[in-house]
Amino acid sequence: MKIAAAAYPIDRLDSWAGYEAKLTAWVAEAAGAGADLLVFPEYGAMELAMLDGAAAAADLEASLVAVSARCEQASALHARLAREHGVHILGASTPVWQGTRPVNRARLFGPRGEAGHQDKQIMTRFEREDWNVHPGGPLALFDTALGRIGVLICYDCEFPLLARALVEAGAEILLVPSCTDTLAGYWRVRIGAMARALEGQCVVVQSPTLGEAPWCPAVDVNIGAAAIYGPPDTGFPPTGILAEGALNAPGWVHAEIDRAEIARVRTAGQVLNRAHWPEQSLFSDTVVRVPFHAFTT
Repeated sequence: MKIAAAAYPIDRLDSWAGYEAKLTAWVAEAAGAGADLLVFPEYGAMELAMLDGAAAAADLEASLVAVSARCEQASALHARLAREHGVHILGASTPVWQGTRPVNRARLFGPRGEAGHQDKQIMTRFEREDWNVHPGGPLALFDTALGRIGVLICYDCEFPLLARALVEAGAEILLVPSCTDTLAGYWRVRIGAMARALEGQCVVVQSPTLGEAPWCPAVDVNIGAAAIYGPPDTGFPPTGILAEGALNAPGWVHAEIDRAEIARVRTAGQVLNRAHWPEQSLFSDTVVRVPFHAFTT
């Protein structure tokens, strides 16, 4: 299959028609290049806040309300595009009201009308302290025609036990939509994504937001590069990088993926990280404190 990861610029939109035209063009481009799975970034849907006016987009709380209110309309558009182009699409994550506060939710759409969602598990300081976005529902494994897919939204990929739970459940591909406002933030997510590919001997796809949007403080600065990673082992590049875009360069990044290579590296790789993971408990359960004295002859 071919995977397409979006390096997606946040645009100032003045109408729903403008958003529909943008998303339609992006999906058509990737599908036209032969992509089977399209991945959009974390909080890419925040550009919809401007449709409620500049005042709503500029206010953190009002922007959450505005975008959440358009979630179902955006989902219907993604579902239609997935059917029309015969592709799977991970839509850009969006705030969705769940009880008294919103969660950060990414929805996966299939070509035959299938749909499911994954909520972010561990919130960043900004989400906790400034935005008051809450953790959502449990980790989900999507058993699709393309393989078994898990989603770790941005910061979630920096926590190995989340990825490990998905890998143990059978995940072959992990999707990492991201939104980072510093180069350091981008590299934290990138390093996490590459580490999860190594540990789980799986493919990990990173899709970031890009550009400046001073009219929306929730996503005012966006830095990153789209990439697709695998384990640096048998059947994969020695760097682990299957495809990588330039920093802050909008557009699609594509890579051909063979699920058989994932299965092969897990059973016949130079190392067997996935299989050997439980052995850590033999050594990590107890730490022995030993005296350390100056060496004397």
